[in-house]
Amino acid sequence: MLTDRKIGVLMGGISAERAVSLRSGTAIYHALKGLGYRAVTIDVGQDFCEDLRREKIEIAFLSLHGGYGENGSIQGMLEVLGIPYTGSDVLASALAMDKEASKKIFLYHGIPVPPFLIVSKGQSVKSVDFAFPWVVKPAAEGSSIGVSIVKKREQLQEALAKAYSHGPRAVIEEFIDGKEIHIGILNKKALGGVEVRPSLEFYNYEAKYTAGLTQYILPPEIDEATYEKAKSTALAAHNALGCKGATRVDLRLDRNGNPSVLEVNTIPGMTETSLLPKIAGLAGLSFPGLIEEILSGVLNEN
Repeated sequence: MLTDRKIGVLMGGISAERAVSLRSGTAIYHALKGLGYRAVTIDVGQDFCEDLRREKIEIAFLSLHGGYGENGSIQGMLEVLGIPYTGSDVLASALAMDKEASKKIFLYHGIPVPPFLIVSKGQSVKSVDFAFPWVVKPAAEGSSIGVSIVKKREQLQEALAKAYSHGPRAVIEEFIDGKEIHIGILNKKALGGVEVRPSLEFYNYEAKYTAGLTQYILPPEIDEATYEKAKSTALAAHNALGCKGATRVDLRLDRNGNPSVLEVNTIPGMTETSLLPKIAGLAGLSFPGLIEEILSGVLNEN
């Protein structure tokens, strides 16, 4: 039984999303303790492996957002150590974190994405074959960190410099003027979705993690056929990358209700303003229930 095995909630780390990870991990830890599990928190740092050995961790519950926590690195280390973990494996995690790789896989599988261009630091951008506005973002970062909305060519260099501060590659993507929908996937099923309406220019880091800055519409205010299409598209994206456990798939709907996948988040946030817990609640699943379902996926995989 999982209640007999010691669970380490891995959180913190050194990515730009450290603060959010600590909040998510703390919420997960309290839920596990409330459910009667033997759980401890581990702030992932240089002594990560020693911490796991000292605490005699038997299962890792991953709550590391961005960076090496979500790009497959930690997952690979856990596999070397023989410790089962929640969520997607090494390859799926790496693919989902890299927006260039994931977009190419989506296109291969016929999953719609916004028109995009990948550029590298030092490379000049001579032509872009889609209309303004553009979304400029790092190719391997999360939580809308380093993202800018570019409405005219003169703003591009500043936006690229911001994106390059988080890595050597950037994505220039057409801004889809329509609704933003996030679909929760849990153990190979689409739970449902939420429509986000930020009071800021777009759903950026501040809007995501500051209470009151975003309106959440549950379920989304779209017709049933569009909703089902969004859910099936999200599940197809999850499956195309080979993801497991819980993910959150971010989409934009154009004015005709056609969805485009922005990205798949393999370790969704679990804070008080996070979307996956809201979606799970809509599906009748409490926060502790969601945590237990994610944990049960480890048992099914191992």
